[in-house]
Amino acid sequence: MSRRPMRWLAGLTALLLGSPAQAERFAIIHAEVHTVASAGVLRDATVLVRNGRIEAVGNEVAIPDGSRVIDARGRPVTPGIIVASSALGLKEIDGVEETNDVASGQKRYSAALSVADALNPRSALLPVNRIAGVTRALTAPDTRKGGSLIAGQGAIVSLAGTLAPDGEWITRPQAALFATLGEQGRELAGSRPAAMAALREAFEEARSGGARLGDGLSGEAQLSPLDLPVLRRVLQRELPLVLHAERASDILAALKLADDYGLLLIISGAAEAHLVAAELASRSVPVLIDPSRNLPAHFETLHVRRDAIARLSRAGVAFAFVDASEFGSHNARNLRQLAGIAAANGLSRDAALAAITLQPAQILGLSTVLGSIEPGKIADLVLWDGDPLEVTSAATAVWIEGRTMPMTSRQTVLRDRYLKPTAPATPPR
Repeated sequence: MSRRPMRWLAGLTALLLGSPAQAERFAIIHAEVHTVASAGVLRDATVLVRNGRIEAVGNEVAIPDGSRVIDARGRPVTPGIIVASSALGLKEIDGVEETNDVASGQKRYSAALSVADALNPRSALLPVNRIAGVTRALTAPDTRKGGSLIAGQGAIVSLAGTLAPDGEWITRPQAALFATLGEQGRELAGSRPAAMAALREAFEEARSGGARLGDGLSGEAQLSPLDLPVLRRVLQRELPLVLHAERASDILAALKLADDYGLLLIISGAAEAHLVAAELASRSVPVLIDPSRNLPAHFETLHVRRDAIARLSRAGVAFAFVDASEFGSHNARNLRQLAGIAAANGLSRDAALAAITLQPAQILGLSTVLGSIEPGKIADLVLWDGDPLEVTSAATAVWIEGRTMPMTSRQTVLRDRYLKPTAPATPPR
């Protein structure tokens, strides 16, 4: 295969990288502002932004001289969409193994593994999702056959990528530790009890300062010198543990583990979480869940149901939506569609929008600066041409930290290239 540069690819690369728009003072006027805060929905309102922050929002906002004015013409403005779990920046093409850095195949514990070491700010998936309203994402590691129950540490990134000021696109390099139970944990450890015992052995070793556990499963130390400080941070509740569990009994086992070690727990998967909603709510344990799942794909998801989200909401369980499908990272933009599905099955529309904006920010510890449209918060904003929960609507403008993002991606470039009308060929004489 020739390695000569292709002109169209070089042009595409330059377009996607672009040049970062400077943070400026601007006002979005005549907008239907979905604040996702106590103010609710404000009609014919103004959002004033300066130096990357929201300065004011309301119906009587004075616009300073020199501000750029954007007329929303009654269209909705929402906070940017936050993806609570993805592989953005780690995965490019599922079928090309060398472009996929999501999973570790090492048998030893991988607590020290940090996805921040491999994140790619030039990934083509960033603009594809960014122009659809996604502004932040938690990029998470996974494990594969022969790998560890403890997958490693995820990072929170800005989808501005290379357009972020000073290249600072990683919001939080070590945001959470990821591990697994359930059927996947059983496959890795041999059985569910073995998986739980292995996790307990790791936490006991970290709690003892790395001392060799003579009565442990293996009788020898399991954690490397790099793993130990990470597990200690989890034990000190400085780092949440995101534990994948689908079956109700596995979720209860995870809650018991968190109780025993005082962990800050987040449940991902959570197909049967509605069966143990009271236990989750009483411990304030949030879940990351896909509201589109309504058919059991595995034995551990036999009790999945379409109205599970509404049941969790009524029980007082905090949740954020994730796309659990095979191509969830490529289509992280579909989160608003998932929110619409939840709203069609008993969840209020306000709660559905919050589940892709404010709720993930709260679960990830970012709600003081992100997730809602309030004075003082970072100006991650999206202007839509219609109802943001309708699949026929689209984002018409996206701002990240008050910077206007280019509404172009690999897909739009190819669309425009091949949709250009061509002159009919002259018939031969």
